[in-house]
Amino acid sequence: MKLGSHVSMSGKGLLSAAQEAYAYDANTFMIYTGAPQNTRRKKIEDLFIQEGKDFMKEKGIADIIVHAPYIINLASAKPATLKLAVDFLQTEIERTEAIGSNHIILHPGSHVGSGEEEGIRKIIKGLNEIIYKDQKVKITLELMAGKGTEINYDFNHTAKIIDGIKHNDKISVCFDTCHVHDAGYDIVNDFDGVLETFDKTVGLDWIEVYHINGSLNPRGAKKDRHANIGADENNPKGKDQIGFDALHNIVHHEAVKGKPCILETPWLDKKTNLYKEEIAMLRKKK
Repeated sequence: MKLGSHVSMSGKGLLSAAQEAYAYDANTFMIYTGAPQNTRRKKIEDLFIQEGKDFMKEKGIADIIVHAPYIINLASAKPATLKLAVDFLQTEIERTEAIGSNHIILHPGSHVGSGEEEGIRKIIKGLNEIIYKDQKVKITLELMAGKGTEINYDFNHTAKIIDGIKHNDKISVCFDTCHVHDAGYDIVNDFDGVLETFDKTVGLDWIEVYHINGSLNPRGAKKDRHANIGADENNPKGKDQIGFDALHNIVHHEAVKGKPCILETPWLDKKTNLYKEEIAMLRKKK
């Protein structure tokens, strides 16, 4: 089982991130190469990459996942926003490759009023500008909750985007449990059925990363509010509507075996997360 969480690159870059992951008893992890809300980034040579890789090798940690910043919106109808998205994603792919990751997770974008079909068309156009034949990093399209005008909350969106990409061997998919639940798919009572639907619509082999999160919302709410794993009403961040049993079933499922599973559950305050406890809970066999 490859189980970890989002960790920070602050301080000594990849080395600090790997050390934080090890403190949670994780054997994989996810990072942003800088703040997800802006384009400010340290130089690649200042990221302690070799030191981080050496630490990971020593501790048995593998499969770093990079997450692209939220400011990238390939579905935008605004030329300036689209140009920023294309240009910055290209530089993030270079940083991802330098770090040694094979996956950069991408929120495909929000159409902001132009409509889903136009948004999908823009995403395809942008990705075809970015992706090149010999690219080593896969752009990993995250399944979304459908909040606002988000694209990719429907498996049919995913299929259309992949079908439109020239070099779609450089594409994969990230299955986020909170997002898929909030989008309306019943992962609590019928995870096998959801996987079957995805397989028929897109193809199961496209899923290469999982985000493991509870949800504060009932199925189909399209709100995207993460919850701690199996949290009850006494949790300060709220009750998990997916539940521990369903999420435990997912991380132990045959289709998920060997694929990085990353927690993005809420911090209880600025200094306290439950990553170590949640990783231990999920790793235990029933």
